[in-house]
Amino acid sequence: MVVGAGAIDLLIVTSLDDVDPLPVKLLAVACAASVRALFYRVFLLRILRSEIDRPADRPLAPAPYRISVVVPALCEEDRIGQTVARLGEELAVCVARSDLEIVVVDDGSDDRTAEAAREAGADQVIRLEANLGKGGAVRAGIRAATGQFVAFTDADLAYEPAQLIGLIERLEQGYDVAIGSRRHAGATEIVGRGLLREMGSRVVNLATHLLLIGQYRDTQCGIKAFRGDVAQVLFAHTRINGFAFDVELLHLVERYRISLVEVPVSVSNSERSTVRIGRDTVRLFSDLLRIRHNSRRGLYALTPAEHDVLGAPSR
Repeated sequence: MVVGAGAIDLLIVTSLDDVDPLPVKLLAVACAASVRALFYRVFLLRILRSEIDRPADRPLAPAPYRISVVVPALCEEDRIGQTVARLGEELAVCVARSDLEIVVVDDGSDDRTAEAAREAGADQVIRLEANLGKGGAVRAGIRAATGQFVAFTDADLAYEPAQLIGLIERLEQGYDVAIGSRRHAGATEIVGRGLLREMGSRVVNLATHLLLIGQYRDTQCGIKAFRGDVAQVLFAHTRINGFAFDVELLHLVERYRISLVEVPVSVSNSERSTVRIGRDTVRLFSDLLRIRHNSRRGLYALTPAEHDVLGAPSR
């Protein structure tokens, strides 16, 4: 890295020796710094991949349920009942209903979302008094979940519930975290997103590379699963309530050296969405800066007990 950066610096200075030396030197320093940053990132990526790509070898902690599924919901009175029913029916191929916990989090709705979820048979219904945002709702649900494996998915079931099985299977193979990816080989999009949402999603993924080391294909996919004990540690440290909470989760995965695998999923995008491209993009970039600031302040450090759970470096 040092030799390469020095060579770039020397090459630029010597090849432009007949030009004003100050701008030439500034250009040389900038190029050399870029080379150092690139090499450093590649170096860190190789170390990170060697650690998080390997399944963990830890026994599962006993828990009341085999699988917990958290569903954040905002003004979903008309379809939350069907969502709860479909989760139970489509996951029946891998887990009995008595071993499945469905947790619905009403994120400050002004309708009967909470009541409809209870009537449909949700095992836990958490009603937040104020609208926190998806990150806050998911955090509340996962902190309350009691399964050996914990997952979250959207209330509109844009991702067929049966796809959770693929993520759980990877957790059973030893991974700590399994995340869906709409851009992974084998993924399909049944109903496409609008051009504006597609461009916004790609800009977000590009921006997250400034914070994350790993080259994740799809940070914002709405279906993710975790070992229960790992989920409790991760969500005890999350602080972002908005859509950037997914990025914060991946930042913590990297920080704690937790094993992770991406799984291709199919998605059928809903025409009804609470996402507002302009407003939420600005907020997301602000939250990315908050994550970096929190990290530098040491707000994501593990406690000794959490370190024991993860077997991770206390950082």
